Amino acid sequence: MDKYTAQAATTAEAIQKGLEILGINKENASIEIVTEGKKGIFGFGKKYAIVIVEKRLVDEEKTNEQKKTSTQGYSETLTGDTTIRARKLEEETDESDMSKNQVVQDDDKALQLVSDYLVDISSKMGIETTVTTDVNLSDRQVVFHIHTENAGLMIGKHGRILNALQSLAQVLLYQQAKTKFTVIVNVGDYRERREASLKNVAERTADKVVRTNLPVFLEPMPAFERKQIHFYLSKNKRVTTHSEGNEPHRYLVVEPLK
Repeated sequence: MDKYTAQAATTAEAIQKGLEILGINKENASIEIVTEGKKGIFGFGKKYAIVIVEKRLVDEEKTNEQKKTSTQGYSETLTGDTTIRARKLEEETDESDMSKNQVVQDDDKALQLVSDYLVDISSKMGIETTVTTDVNLSDRQVVFHIHTENAGLMIGKHGRILNALQSLAQVLLYQQAKTKFTVIVNVGDYRERREASLKNVAERTADKVVRTNLPVFLEPMPAFERKQIHFYLSKNKRVTTHSEGNEPHRYLVVEPLK
């Protein structure tokens, strides 16, 4: 483990927790404070501190990383900088911004362009794939199904590679197609399994919040997954949800409805 998101009553305690989990000292760590802790008054307004603690690579390790040309090396790059860019695009790019670089063409051609893009980037990762599309015109939604024998590599740790590809495909298709589709990129039944998992997380978190009468801070996740949990809990009259933090470490807070 090279990175850990730590939560504690104070910033100092959260940092120390992260250092202990990673087994490093402060000099060998890169620390990002997502949110400061607050004591509150008589138990009200209390807020936990959340920090991102990451191991620093020494110069020799950095040089070795730069020399990597394997699939693993490319995957790590994709789950790093590309994920950050993809999530920023997902969060910050609105219709007016996208339209500035828009090249509108026939929907079928645009869908094929995005399919080819997904195959091409997979090939650069050393993974052989084919892509099929499932278009729902009434909902303006398109699913790009990636077929491969290396599903795990395409999905990545915690779905990071697949999420990055989905965000980039969304922007590319928005710029190219006449119809403004919502894009889903899927491998096997990963999205279905992930959706079931998020629903379970939402229900368990809501139960905990109601039982303890304290807020729960979830791990950082992409915007479309946060929206899913928002949706699942929107009809729950006992809790409320909101997002805090900055991308790519933006996270969801579930708290008692006052």
